[in-house]
Amino acid sequence: MTRPFQVLGIQQIAVGGLEKRALRHLWIDLFGLTPRGEFKSERENVDEDIAVAGSGPLAVEVDLMQPIDPAKSPKVHEPALNHVGLWVDDLRAAVDWLGAKGMRFTPGGIRKGAAGFDVCFVHPKGNADSPVGGEGVLIELVQAPPEVIEAFRRLASAAGD
Repeated sequence: MTRPFQVLGIQQIAVGGLEKRALRHLWIDLFGLTPRGEFKSERENVDEDIAVAGSGPLAVEVDLMQPIDPAKSPKVHEPALNHVGLWVDDLRAAVDWLGAKGMRFTPGGIRKGAAGFDVCFVHPKGNADSPVGGEGVLIELVQAPPEVIEAFRRLASAAGD
């Protein structure tokens, strides 16, 4: 069966800690990433700052996350590398196809993510109903906007010349 979607590249990494101040110092003050925004969600137990490495449609987002309540789940600070986000060219097709292949997703389905893109999370572990998971890694599938899809296609085309 032909896969009806393509993973284009890394959209983001998300790192967590008990205190965002230390994360900001490392990623923004020392590494020089550009602050881009903030996101807070009681439901997702997260208070995050969004930073960016690079520029344009191929920039990579780095989410600096601390839990609103360290005793509640999800524990966005455990593990410290919380999740990896992958740009996909057709999120709905990816979720449908992967689901049919036994992929387990976290509750919530496709929804707007912190950066405003539609997202869906692959659960780190499979279960009896959906035996395929992220092999211990939380993976965020992110719908790439048209300019990102085009940038990756131009890059792939140039590399093939």
